[in-house]
Amino acid sequence: MSNQARSALAVTLAAAAFLMVTMGVRQSFGLFISPLNSSTGLGIATISFALAIGQFTWGAVQPIAGALADRHGPGKVLMVGLVLLACGMALTPFMGSGFGLIVSLGLLASIGSGAGSFSVLIGAASKRLPAEARGKAAGVVNAGGSLGQFVFAPISQVLIQAFGWMTALWTLAAMTFLALPLVRAVAAPHAAAPAQHSASDSPWRALGDAFGDRSYLLLNAGFFTCGFHIAFLVTHLPQEVNLCGLPPTVASWSLAIIGLANIAGSLLAGYSTSRYRSKYILALMYGSRAALIAVYLLAPKTALTFYIFAAGLGLTWLATVPPTASIVGKLFGIRFLATLFGMTLLSHQIGGFLGAWLGGLAFERSGNYQWMWYADMALAAAAALVNLPIREMPIAPARAVPA
Repeated sequence: MSNQARSALAVTLAAAAFLMVTMGVRQSFGLFISPLNSSTGLGIATISFALAIGQFTWGAVQPIAGALADRHGPGKVLMVGLVLLACGMALTPFMGSGFGLIVSLGLLASIGSGAGSFSVLIGAASKRLPAEARGKAAGVVNAGGSLGQFVFAPISQVLIQAFGWMTALWTLAAMTFLALPLVRAVAAPHAAAPAQHSASDSPWRALGDAFGDRSYLLLNAGFFTCGFHIAFLVTHLPQEVNLCGLPPTVASWSLAIIGLANIAGSLLAGYSTSRYRSKYILALMYGSRAALIAVYLLAPKTALTFYIFAAGLGLTWLATVPPTASIVGKLFGIRFLATLFGMTLLSHQIGGFLGAWLGGLAFERSGNYQWMWYADMALAAAAALVNLPIREMPIAPARAVPA
């Protein structure tokens, strides 16, 4: 293996490990809704709105963090992100109002986790790899985030039950700093000197060009639905489990199973991008979600049903990221991949904001999530269809990469 290949592998694995921490912590926030509500009496809708703001903020920071990383490198962006994520969680127990939760979880923690997420990490790995290997690398990085969900969801639930939700948040805040040593590996300099670019060659100009491309807009529309789906579930699945009369451990293990299944799904999706058109992979994933929700609604609500549902969802959960990033790279190249994919993630999180917030409103007004499930199923079916007209070059035979 050449030095360049070893460097690319090291960056990819470090990015995956970094995402394991930031995504694992972030995806566990839904477990705190019920104990936080019991402690503060703020109401499910108020807490859900703060987390919905967090969903949007996490997406809004992606193109900004991506642009900064494209211009100046990912190191400082990732370090600032970790500090903000830890501060947001550590401050939450001192917040006794909805506005306070918006500041701590909705802004600070979400800006921090967003700065240390997909756009910066996948961008850093992709710039060291040939085109045919980028999808696989994105799958590996994505699998790291899924492993984080598998690890941190049960840990969070155990901490909540053993020490209370406040101590659990402080412990998670301290654990985020485990990712600090990985920053240097992710931000390692390129083996080759960077190319020179003109003053007009900017991430913002690249964004303007992208928004004039029909395929990019269709891709963002499909990814919007993905965000709606994931944010609704990660925020409200614990309450759905409670409505069915099942213990909280069913929710935490369901989230863990989603993360575990998504490791396989992410690796498979990354591998498949080098063999099949990514738009077809995405259409299949979104269509399968609609079918899974329909089966769930008809099934008896037992612990086994939730675990099977979680395993099915996990296969596509965030496995949409590698083919989505692959299409962005094919359409526009990798010079501003972190910026352009960051904007796609913003579309994802606009959907996430609505999924988290409307789920809370639905519960407050009707006492259940029935209409949210119907909306989620319809949006998933629509996302499968809008991906089909995307302009995408056929997959070329993989070229041998020098060892």
